[in-house]
Amino acid sequence: MSTTISSTHRTIVSLNLSTNKVAAFITTAQGIAKALTGNPSFPNPTPSVATLTAAITDLQNAETAALARTKGAVATRNEKRTALYVLLLQAKATVQAAADASVENGASIIQSAGMGVRKPFVHPPRVFAATPGPVSGTVKFVAASAARRASYDWEYSTDGGKTWVAAASTLQTKTTVLGLVAGTAVLFRYRSVTKTGEGDWSQPVALLVK
Repeated sequence: MSTTISSTHRTIVSLNLSTNKVAAFITTAQGIAKALTGNPSFPNPTPSVATLTAAITDLQNAETAALARTKGAVATRNEKRTALYVLLLQAKATVQAAADASVENGASIIQSAGMGVRKPFVHPPRVFAATPGPVSGTVKFVAASAARRASYDWEYSTDGGKTWVAAASTLQTKTTVLGLVAGTAVLFRYRSVTKTGEGDWSQPVALLVK
């Protein structure tokens, strides 16, 4: 049975690599190799610590030659850096898999491997809101998306909700109402319409028209 990792709880690995500065790149790679050595969470990491260490040494030697301006050394150094970067990406995938397998301990597992923790950005839910439009007497309002394929009915009331006036329905989660009287307090509401039918009307929001 497969397990789906919730994106709101999943802890993401970050290598925190400086790919422009070779010395910093090497230092970070050394820290990861050291952290993986004897790490109980990664008894057989991919790639192995020995493979990582060898690649780090290769890059160190290539960087020394590049700094000495040895002919062709810069190209070799760049190749060695790319090779090490690929190995670090493999190690990152190994660490991510371990973190995903133990979501509650994901952050500590990642940090124990000498890597950084990055929380995924989660967009806050959109709420129904009304704002003044660019022209006097207009109001823009926007609502939360109900489904990939949905339409939206919009209404407004100028008498405190006793009666409601329908605005044009839309296929988008936003619309603009025109021709309102400036200085009037107006209530707005909406409902979504999906393949399952019409939803309930939202709680109205109030706005003083400008």
